Amino acid sequence: MKNKSRIIENTVYGIFLILGLITVAFVLLISIYLIISGIPAIKEIGFTDFFFGKNWAPTKTPQEFGILPFILTSIYGTAGAVLIGTPIGIFTAVYLSKMANRRIKSLVSTAVSLLAGIPSVVYGLVGMLVLVPLVRVAFNIPDGASLLSAIIVLSVMVLPSIINVSLTSLEAVPKEYEEGSLALGAKPVETYFRISLPAAKSGIAAAVALGVGRAIGEAMAVIMVSGNVANMPSLFQSVRFLTTAVSSEMAYAAGGSLHRQALFSIALVLFIFIMIINAVLNFFLKKRKGEN
Repeated sequence: MKNKSRIIENTVYGIFLILGLITVAFVLLISIYLIISGIPAIKEIGFTDFFFGKNWAPTKTPQEFGILPFILTSIYGTAGAVLIGTPIGIFTAVYLSKMANRRIKSLVSTAVSLLAGIPSVVYGLVGMLVLVPLVRVAFNIPDGASLLSAIIVLSVMVLPSIINVSLTSLEAVPKEYEEGSLALGAKPVETYFRISLPAAKSGIAAAVALGVGRAIGEAMAVIMVSGNVANMPSLFQSVRFLTTAVSSEMAYAAGGSLHRQALFSIALVLFIFIMIINAVLNFFLKKRKGEN
């Protein structure tokens, strides 16, 4: 009987090990492919011209492939969406996990799950038909398709990831922490924000990281509300993100051309951005754990 259980345990362990190695292998293959496809264009264009150039004109003679507007737009758009979505998401998670009754929690959780399941093109369509005209009228500008519209749409799209992961982390906090705080005379709200939230900080940080990844990697919704014009970022001006630059031009970029190689270079830059964000968050989390 013991031998049979050990065989089953070893088999399951082996299966999970293989699946984990497959995941790592896919990440490595994607990394290698992007490096091989993206580095040649950066070398040919020049590091400075590529990363700090302000003009993107692949059809011009001579061609220009400066992606600084795309980089800054992606940074500003992601930062704006996270700054708006993170407080709303965390406060919602605290309310659902600590204050809401069962009926309200079930209703809101269902709505959040529906938000997570809505295709990005639907977000973009609603934003294009509803949000863009509202922004145009509210701020009296010629076109509401702008960085502001993209930030608002992205802030809504990151909410499900932040709320769900934060909610799970808060519910995993041992009840003894909160009971001890309440026994010492702290008010419930003080306990939730000074005891429960710090105890769940690693999970909340993971939620924010997922939100950042969703925001910086979104293309379809953004392309429909941002105007998709290669301008330097401005809140009320049409802009283009790194993701939209790749998705909008890859279809007509000739195979083997410098234009197509430059698009792979943009994908490489985007991939590196996400890797850096995850590495920085993991570094600070481990540092905080070491200090504690």
